[in-house]
Amino acid sequence: MPIDPPSPRERLGAASAPSRPPASPPGPRPGQGGARRFLARWLGRLVGALAGLVVLAGLAALVVAYGAYRHYTADLPDINGLKNYQPPVMSRVFAGDGSLLAELANERRIYTPFTAIPAIVAEAFISAEDQNFWTHRGVDPLAILRAAVTDIGHLHEGRRPIGASTITQQLAKNMLLGNEPTLGRKIREAILALRIDQSLSKQRVLELYLNEIYLGQQSYGVAAAAEAYFNKPLDELTLAEAAMLAALPKAPNNYNPFRFPEAARARRDWVLERMAETHAVTIAQARAAQAEPLVPHGYRHPDFTPGGEYFADEVKRELIARFGADDTSEGGLMVRASLDAPLQQAAEETLRAGLMAYDRAHGGWRGAVAHLPASAAELRRDWAGKLASVPAPPGMLPGWRLAMVIEETDGAARLSWLEPAPDTLATPETGTILLADCAWARPKIANAPAGTLGPAPRRLRDVFVPGDVVMIEPPAPNQGASSQTAPNPSAAKVARPQLRQIPEVEGALVSLDPRTGRVLALVGGWSHAISQFDRATQANRQPGSAFKPFVYLTAMEQGISPSQRFLDAPFVVDLGEKGKWRPNNYEMDFNGPMPLHEALQHSRNLVTLRVADQIGMAAVARTAAAFHIADDMPPVLPAAIGAIETTALRLAGAYATLDEGGREVIPSLIDSVQDRDGHILWRAPGLGCESCADDPAQAPLLDDQRPAIADPQSVFQVVTMMQDVVQRGTGTRAGKGLERPIAGKTGTTQDYDDAWFAGFTPDLVTIVWVGFDQPADLGRNQTGGELAAPIWHDFMAIALKDHPVLPFVAPPGVTLASWSDATQSMTDAFKDGQEPGASLPFGSLPTGGVPPGGVPAANPPDSVAGSSPGAPASGQADGNGATAGATPPAEGASAAAQPHPPAGGDSDKAMGGLY
Repeated sequence: MPIDPPSPRERLGAASAPSRPPASPPGPRPGQGGARRFLARWLGRLVGALAGLVVLAGLAALVVAYGAYRHYTADLPDINGLKNYQPPVMSRVFAGDGSLLAELANERRIYTPFTAIPAIVAEAFISAEDQNFWTHRGVDPLAILRAAVTDIGHLHEGRRPIGASTITQQLAKNMLLGNEPTLGRKIREAILALRIDQSLSKQRVLELYLNEIYLGQQSYGVAAAAEAYFNKPLDELTLAEAAMLAALPKAPNNYNPFRFPEAARARRDWVLERMAETHAVTIAQARAAQAEPLVPHGYRHPDFTPGGEYFADEVKRELIARFGADDTSEGGLMVRASLDAPLQQAAEETLRAGLMAYDRAHGGWRGAVAHLPASAAELRRDWAGKLASVPAPPGMLPGWRLAMVIEETDGAARLSWLEPAPDTLATPETGTILLADCAWARPKIANAPAGTLGPAPRRLRDVFVPGDVVMIEPPAPNQGASSQTAPNPSAAKVARPQLRQIPEVEGALVSLDPRTGRVLALVGGWSHAISQFDRATQANRQPGSAFKPFVYLTAMEQGISPSQRFLDAPFVVDLGEKGKWRPNNYEMDFNGPMPLHEALQHSRNLVTLRVADQIGMAAVARTAAAFHIADDMPPVLPAAIGAIETTALRLAGAYATLDEGGREVIPSLIDSVQDRDGHILWRAPGLGCESCADDPAQAPLLDDQRPAIADPQSVFQVVTMMQDVVQRGTGTRAGKGLERPIAGKTGTTQDYDDAWFAGFTPDLVTIVWVGFDQPADLGRNQTGGELAAPIWHDFMAIALKDHPVLPFVAPPGVTLASWSDATQSMTDAFKDGQEPGASLPFGSLPTGGVPPGGVPAANPPDSVAGSSPGAPASGQADGNGATAGATPPAEGASAAAQPHPPAGGDSDKAMGGLY
């Protein structure tokens, strides 16, 4: 209530009243006010000091934080690369018909753009890994706080701390930082996540994450994981399968459904619950997905082109040499190879059949794969379980089976095997094998000449006993034995299992189109599973007499005629202190003066050596280099009969060059290479067609851009002579029944270590080699005409089945003419000025050899087996067959009856071609 002011009287009375001491007011006693003021003053000072400390601490924290920021950002990776990031993507190689030949990759990864990733897959990962992905700025503070509280609450339990990394942080870790478990990495990860979120859209971040994350089973990214775990493309995944993939990032190995199905299912169900919580799916959908069984299906590689492993390996080596290892395996290259799938299969089957035929005739039976000791009752009761424990040996063909010998008698045995069936358990099968079917299974005789076998088994117990595990080729349903490979003619006629074994001998086959150099088929051995060493491209072997056509070509280019006669007589070279070199013919005889046509037809070594000595080994070496047979061939006489090293692929290119009239043919396994965007990076050179784009209505004019490395007239002369090699010479088994022009040459090296047949028609070149990996004797008389020519024939019979019969076309300037000598009639190509059947005097022939008394050529390297010189040879022939410096056969005596020249040291070692 308001108080009235005092009246004047009151004010006055108060003024005139006597002075009295005022009454003491209530409150503190004297001295208390000062203490209060003192306390208040010090409290204020304390608060100010504390505030100052807080400010200083804050400033210090800012300085430290700034320093830490500068420290952790000093060497942070640049995120700009993520904007145009090109992920490592596997390269694929396709055969000529579009079938898949190979996949080249360090990591199995299938990159999928964000628009192609199903929404259910993306939402599954967001629900499991980062529920606030669409709203946070790269780092989720709420998740960090939640993780901290949870970790503190479980600190005493010894649990591993839970993570709080967002998808953006995981992307930074996976693509930019690595997985080092340190605080510094987590700080750098958070900084990068903030920057990534500012630079990239959420969709781009999610796309990169879902394509880069490792999900186990050697799969990177969701698309590869969908194939690895469910063998289906990404867009066919069910909700439960998508949730299973989203369960893997935390621990791909621990939640692998193949290894830990219960743990994987529990984690999958947890993801489905999280998806329901985030409303990515309804509760009913989540419950239905949880009720589904977890049934993973392992990834099945697409069917690769059968038998193309060696071809694919060579393609990979060429790609690495041209583009580097990283681009080859991670560049997403699209490679079109020249392989012809049907021809490749035919090449593999015919080569294997030939190797099996040799092994059955000369390799000997090498025993069972394994022996499982058991009683007869145990074998009958549990043979399947015992057999299942025996692994198939590498190199066993897909059509073969391991079989258990259950019981045997002298003339028959009962075998049982497991026949695999798709998506079901293997079916037990039983069959009978007869003694007659095993007649080839003869033992190899120790310390006997190569290929010498004992007698045929008289009873089956000599081959196998009950409990033995052997390889068989089971009979195919309704058609007797399997037709996978049937070197034994009886195998196709009986409905019984056939005993098999993997040959020890090896081989190679190369077939190419001479017009383009495109390699259509390449087989590098019996089985890629046994050895990845490619005997067609990596094995340097002596070609033997298969090199002789290039010696004769060099002679033709120097003007020597196919009818020119050279002496087939002893050829001796004095090596001084090393003794004498005495090469010989395969037949160990001498036929006197012989035309070059007949000498090549019958592969006469001594004539070839005289031709090489006449024209000069330097010229022969230049021919070998021009045809890419050997880059640095020593100019020594043994090289003239094939004592050099080359590969089957190189020899194929050389023979293709002959086929093309001297136009250089470089074998090519790759037609084109495209990058991941479809741009052509490389295309095989060769024939061009510049006029094709000018006028579509005009007939195309092919532009042959290949250089001419030999005179086409001389080449045609040699090709004409080579046709008689196949018709009447050492290569008759190659052309038997094919009824078309074929040119070719056999090749056999010293001690029968290598057997070759190299031949061609106008539209196909094929080279076949047979031998052991470690050079060893194939056996007496196992020549190229005996071993390699039948394989060549069987392959070409398939390859040429639908090809028209084409002739070898003569170039301008040559004339085909028939002529005769004392032994046979021949048809040859003669240049202008050359007379059919004529033979010039010795002194009129071009010479490149060392004249008598001249300095010998450099001694051959040690690899040429210490034999041949370029020294002048005794026994040179003049044009009429007379000899200079050698003793001719006695008058009236046959050359074959003359005694063999006495050996001087290793007279016949490493002399190259035999036949």
